[in-house]
Amino acid sequence: LRFDEQVRVVVFKSQVKGVFCAGADLKERAKMDDAEVGEFVRRLRNLMDEIAALPVPTIAAIDGYALGGGLELALACDLRVAASSAKMGLIETTRGLLPGAGGTQRLPRCVGIGLAKELIFTGRQIDGQQAASMGLVNHSVPQNSEGDAAYQRALTLAKEILPQAPFAVKMGKLAINKGMEVDIASGMAIEGMCYAQNIPTRDRQEGMAAFREKRPPQFTGK
Repeated sequence: LRFDEQVRVVVFKSQVKGVFCAGADLKERAKMDDAEVGEFVRRLRNLMDEIAALPVPTIAAIDGYALGGGLELALACDLRVAASSAKMGLIETTRGLLPGAGGTQRLPRCVGIGLAKELIFTGRQIDGQQAASMGLVNHSVPQNSEGDAAYQRALTLAKEILPQAPFAVKMGKLAINKGMEVDIASGMAIEGMCYAQNIPTRDRQEGMAAFREKRPPQFTGK
């Protein structure tokens, strides 16, 4: 996906009705020794980092349970859409653990430190509407009879992104992600560097031409 120039948006959905991702199999985990657990979590953390580093926008379609590592997967995505009936939570402390695949870092960046601490310390599960009210998800939608309401809303959101200039969207994602890690002056410098890369693109010229000619732009990602 990282190197496929035809990919403009990635949507993560589950094939299992009622479950987005239930997290680690604790029965499997119980059979591991300490070293194996450490290696398992390290690989999981690296996977989430790879997802977060995808250059194109990513959307998690949460149509059911997203617990522990399942919510960490959703947090590694840029955008999240949830069915109002979905259940989400970093429940690790209820099992003698703490989030180890990015949850302690991505949740506070998403909802703020106070809320993140409350959710992690209590291991509380919340539904889609509550998640939307605190900014954990971008949209909460009533579940439908097929059980894929969040996926359908995610597709609608993806279709809003698709017509936009692909390289500009990628640079926008990069500027936001890198800028959030530094002070605002450094962030402005990062934005300037990303903007400079966009200036010589054909898509920028096409965007200007389409505006002058009062027609929809035809972006190619070049």
